[in-house]
Amino acid sequence: MIKLKSADEIEAMKEAGRVSAKALRKTGELVRPGISTAELDRFAENLIRMEGAIPAFKGYNGFSGTICASINDQVVHGVPSCDVILQEGDIISIDTGAIVGGWVGDNAATFAVGKILPQTQHLLDATEQSMWAGINAALAGFHVGDIGYAVQTVAEQAGFSVVREYVGHGIGRDMHEDPNVPNFGRKGVGPKLKVGMVIAIEPMINVGTHRTKGPFADGWTVFTEDGSMSAHFEKTIAITANGPVVLTQE
Repeated sequence: MIKLKSADEIEAMKEAGRVSAKALRKTGELVRPGISTAELDRFAENLIRMEGAIPAFKGYNGFSGTICASINDQVVHGVPSCDVILQEGDIISIDTGAIVGGWVGDNAATFAVGKILPQTQHLLDATEQSMWAGINAALAGFHVGDIGYAVQTVAEQAGFSVVREYVGHGIGRDMHEDPNVPNFGRKGVGPKLKVGMVIAIEPMINVGTHRTKGPFADGWTVFTEDGSMSAHFEKTIAITANGPVVLTQE
């Protein structure tokens, strides 16, 4: 069931979005060769708690981290570890979530570790652009399929593929609510977008095949099937009468 939010509830969600956005930005600023994903995780947790919020991911279905830290061919849900040290040329998707007043804010971005290859930068740019295309298509009266179509069009025109198995989602007092928001689709298909819907739009875009594998030993981390690079960007947005409003912003 899709849970519509009132204007006051959407306003209340902005604080969780602000904290999550700040945690993402400040943690991303620490990304450099030689730092471990566990160090990034500790920083994010301290920041979220100092802001008076609760880390949304920590303990969620047994997840051990405050952030998801997914490197190179890891698509999503990478588990922070002292043993994972970032190297020059890597990319890392950092996904942060914060709870304030019972509301959840969820966002992600992919960061370059030092100097990266031009093709890899192209992947990051195209993935972020596809996210914004999806956000711009999130208009009342349109459909979830319009969002997926917009994302898919930008990604595939850039020469990349769109992950099918993992999708965006509704969000509110629960991190994952209806509806699912795929990053592929056809115009006019799927649930109609209504004022009061709050969703997380999060393209996961691969250099090679769209197929994924895993999770394996840690029970969480998802990889591209062919070992190619993957990027991930995400924002929480509200559908309003005046167009989409990004809630995960400082």
